[in-house]
Amino acid sequence: MYRKATLDNGLRIISHHMPGRQSLALGIWINVGGRYEGFGNKGIAHFLEHLLFKGTKKYSCRRIKESIEGVGGSLNGFTSDELTCYMTKIPAGYLELALDILSDMVINPALPEDEVEKEKQVILEEIKMYKDLPQSYVHELLDELLWPDQPVGAPIIGTVESVSGIGRKELDLFRQKYYTASNIIISAAGSLKYTQLLNAAQKRSKLLKKQEKNSFQGALEKQDAPRLKIFHKDTEQTHMAMGFHALKREHPLKHALGMLHIILGANMSSRLFHELREKRGLAYEIGTTIKRLQDTGSFIVHAGIDNRNVEETVRLILAELKKASLDLVTSDEFKRAREFYLGQLMLALEDTMDHMLWIGESAASLDTAYSLQQITKEVRKVKREDIRQAARQIFRQERLNMALIGPLKESEQSIYNQLRIN
Repeated sequence: MYRKATLDNGLRIISHHMPGRQSLALGIWINVGGRYEGFGNKGIAHFLEHLLFKGTKKYSCRRIKESIEGVGGSLNGFTSDELTCYMTKIPAGYLELALDILSDMVINPALPEDEVEKEKQVILEEIKMYKDLPQSYVHELLDELLWPDQPVGAPIIGTVESVSGIGRKELDLFRQKYYTASNIIISAAGSLKYTQLLNAAQKRSKLLKKQEKNSFQGALEKQDAPRLKIFHKDTEQTHMAMGFHALKREHPLKHALGMLHIILGANMSSRLFHELREKRGLAYEIGTTIKRLQDTGSFIVHAGIDNRNVEETVRLILAELKKASLDLVTSDEFKRAREFYLGQLMLALEDTMDHMLWIGESAASLDTAYSLQQITKEVRKVKREDIRQAARQIFRQERLNMALIGPLKESEQSIYNQLRIN
């Protein structure tokens, strides 16, 4: 279903032709992100991602934007814990133009000194903005609890101190170290010709030399008691993020975990939404998310809670997690979760951009890509007992972490005493 190739210099290509589409989505992925940094240069991968849009030796910043948007396309990028991606979605006939621009950004960025200093100020303001948004900042506090004193537990955007110390020299050295052929993956999905993509990629990457892939520090998950972090702030509601160390990306129970997430908090028919919002009116926003990394992961419950009901809400959330560990989910819940899991994936893969992201992330992280048919076959094998097993493996007393932001009047010890799941 997917066409794949590895060039002589180690650069990888994966593509999917989607007949009948008028668009093409293209991404260039780099095997580098927040986990590859130290505390002294935290945020440098994200900083570099910003700078690559500021111009190359061939294209000015304005020309990059006008070339893509001038044919009806869009351009974007992101940095995660393990990956950086530069992507575009364009009308299908402009593959060569899109690849020429994205590859020049990655291989030949100008990194102008004045833009480095200007963008540094933009990122410093972005850091301050996130700290003023408790619904975002609470997740940063939770990551620090889950992985203390580790790059994976530090903010991808960096800190005011670390970003302030990064200059053009540091950015260019970082790029030279990590933006190598063996760390680069090109993914494409939509109306395309594979041979055209392959030839264009070979032409534009021929100057990249073959080098060994870089690695990152493995995650340490040593924890023998619950951890609590309270950030006192005069807010209208208390923001909570509760997290547990979970499963790595390719764990045998990965699909069972996905279905557990759906049952507990992924949609409006989930247990937590029904019990805390619909039934008791304790929270406006309540849900769960999963973080999947190569060697670790997390399961997170997040909520915006009435300031008067923090302890009751925490108690009820923990009761639902305990219930998932003790009892099999009902047959109806199981079926709905399975069909939601597969239905959401099917709907997403109809879109060229989502399909490009799907195969690109998988190829970059796992050096493979799963088709919808393969995933469907695997999900159909999941049993109700697998979901309970995933819950039992994750929802353990010693793995519990919780961050709170709000005008809490209860004592820290009082709230800590609520953290009982067994």
